[in-house]
Amino acid sequence: MAEAEKFDVLVLGSGAGGKLLAWHLGASGKKVAVVERKWIGGSCPNIACLPSKNFIWSAEVAHLSRNSSKFGTVAGGVAVDMKSVRERKREMVKRLVDIHLQKYKASGAELVMGTGAFVAPKTIEVQLNDGGKRLLTGDQVFIDTGSRAAIQNVPGLEAARPLTHIEILEIDYVPAKLVVLGGGYVGLEMAQAFHRFGSSVTVIERGPQIMSKEDGDVSEEMYKILSDEGIHFKLNAEIVKVEGQSGKNVTIVVRTKSGEERVEATDILASSGRVPNTQGIGLDKAGVQVDERGFIRVNDRLETTAPEVWAVGDCAGSPQFTHISENDFIIIRNNLEGGNSSTRTRQVPYCLFTDPQLSHVGLSENDAQRQGIKVRVAKMPTGAVLRTQTNEQRLGFMKAVVSADDDRILGFTMIGADAGELVAVVQIAMLGNLPYQQLRDAVLTHPTMAEGLGPLFANVPAR
Repeated sequence: MAEAEKFDVLVLGSGAGGKLLAWHLGASGKKVAVVERKWIGGSCPNIACLPSKNFIWSAEVAHLSRNSSKFGTVAGGVAVDMKSVRERKREMVKRLVDIHLQKYKASGAELVMGTGAFVAPKTIEVQLNDGGKRLLTGDQVFIDTGSRAAIQNVPGLEAARPLTHIEILEIDYVPAKLVVLGGGYVGLEMAQAFHRFGSSVTVIERGPQIMSKEDGDVSEEMYKILSDEGIHFKLNAEIVKVEGQSGKNVTIVVRTKSGEERVEATDILASSGRVPNTQGIGLDKAGVQVDERGFIRVNDRLETTAPEVWAVGDCAGSPQFTHISENDFIIIRNNLEGGNSSTRTRQVPYCLFTDPQLSHVGLSENDAQRQGIKVRVAKMPTGAVLRTQTNEQRLGFMKAVVSADDDRILGFTMIGADAGELVAVVQIAMLGNLPYQQLRDAVLTHPTMAEGLGPLFANVPAR
């Protein structure tokens, strides 16, 4: 084996947590190398969070244009140019990659483009993208290899070459008939976006409800909203086999309670879960163990089973959100500086960027019931907020979960306009351990969506 180049810090993968560690430690004077196979900055700026929201915004503009007459603006025929949609997304990605390259340069961290795998503890061999190899070793190692879309083990599905969240953001046409496999968050965002671009969309979900982790009333409300908009659903549907090829003509055979049926489509989007990118990277040679699903085993400080090796983000089994990977960085940074931060106490907010949005933080009703926590629940239609009288965005509801033993806010869910912004307001109150009465009685700007928090918390049942 060739002599290894020695670094203070090695980072395998350049996702949110990994790149922040590299930049921080590089700027602190450490000699840092980051090994990245393809996506500079990880999936978020290239193929996931930001590109998908870029597409969703283009779809919303198309939707508003088609419905502009209800607001007093009469427009001509609306046509969607997917090549222009794609180009707008690509331009954004290029800007973001340029920003990342500038930050690498400023921090002093070296970006090594190639495919890396462990060949010994804290030692990575890199097959460089431009040819050749490098052998790198580090005193401290951080693994941030992310995850990828799972392809169900269904006869004919892999051969049909379905789109994933990566490929669907690169197509230059509007699919005539799009079938989305999976009624989770990615699937629903793309289902609505492409319906608004002009596709006929069917979502096939093997479970009894879309968004299986949500409370029943939340799932039912989103199902109704998306169905009323024109998206078709098949629930409790098992995919038996797939025939044909996505992008041409494809048939999905599904089994429901009423028997088997054939769903005809032009394109398939596979969005039924994710698997970690941990195979084939030599974790066994590094002394890093994985669990039964392939995620790297870590403790609440994100330390792996190998000394001086950490894992962050999706591959570590962290909740699969960029903001959580960023929090993984904060936890590790604090602990490297002598702190005692842990993943156990953090909140996990999230937002589904459909229209209307779905946001959540803290306990749901289902969570409270499973954990045996006694709670009080307040609920209010989003349409009761006066702001919605001005913009016609009246769909959805707000729901707060409050402790039955004291007045702490334990959770919040909202379906409605600006839900992703309002969840932050409630989360900050939760972080400050404020009693719900503080939001109930707060002076909030009129007319805003946040103003609705007052009457929502006024509905909390008395103790």
